[in-house]
Amino acid sequence: MRDRPDDFDEELLRPALNGWGIEAATLDYAPVGFGDFHWIATAGGGRRWFVTVADVRRQTYDELRLAMETAAALREEAGLGFVVAPLRAADGSTLRRLDGHRYAMSVFPYEQGTGGDFGDELSPAERGRVIDLLAELHTTPPPLSTPDRPVALTGRAGLEQALGDTTLPWLGGPYSEPAQDLIGRHAGMLRRRLAEFDRLAGRPGEPVLTHGEPHPGNLLRAGERRLLIDWDTVGMAVPERDLWLVARDEDDLARYTKATGRAVDHELLGLYRLRWALNDVAEFVEWFRSPHGRTADAEQSWDALTGTLAQLAR
Repeated sequence: MRDRPDDFDEELLRPALNGWGIEAATLDYAPVGFGDFHWIATAGGGRRWFVTVADVRRQTYDELRLAMETAAALREEAGLGFVVAPLRAADGSTLRRLDGHRYAMSVFPYEQGTGGDFGDELSPAERGRVIDLLAELHTTPPPLSTPDRPVALTGRAGLEQALGDTTLPWLGGPYSEPAQDLIGRHAGMLRRRLAEFDRLAGRPGEPVLTHGEPHPGNLLRAGERRLLIDWDTVGMAVPERDLWLVARDEDDLARYTKATGRAVDHELLGLYRLRWALNDVAEFVEWFRSPHGRTADAEQSWDALTGTLAQLAR
């Protein structure tokens, strides 16, 4: 997130880092990503770690713990070198609560590399490298901790409520009224897209171990190495859950099929593309119906909402 969490005490981080044997000389907020909060911890000798703080109201503590355990097992046991996995604390844990209920922390190695942004277009050669990583992941036996990731719209109830009740004004902040107007103007289209999602969601497929969000924003280029970060949504699902974010043409799909022996289902690619967009709309609706200010994160969310609705309306 670009904005620091205004209700989080950063002083909780230093004693928590002691659980990993880290004495941080400095803690610098890193305004990157969307959803979690990040800091760079630097020890007196200059060694650095990447610290992630998650709001476990978005994904429950137990769900996030299983995801972190899965990522750690993929690195430690399966030997997948492209997995940037959480480090284990002295007690073996990969996730720790910070304030008793809302926030939890993981610590990662600090990797030198060049990151990207969601929506960046990769070259055909770069897409091929990512597809090769996914093929290796999808053919790896899943650790016991791996959660299932059924096809679902996590914020559907809130989105349908917003579509059904247009009389009560949204009063959360400066973007509430324009967001309500925008959703109202796209209500018919959104209902049709929800019906399309329901039609596709029953399509069968064989689950594999998936990353969940292997877009350029979660890809690090470190020389000749390519690393995948952000394993919060790792889990069992059909491979199209990952592939729609990477593959752009039939050559990409053929490369995946050659590496795995699995044909790619184009309708499942469409399902996961639609699911991502509808989930984004639902999340932004929740954001703008809730208390918010005119911040960098709110502005980014507004731009993303308008762009997503335009994409869905095509």
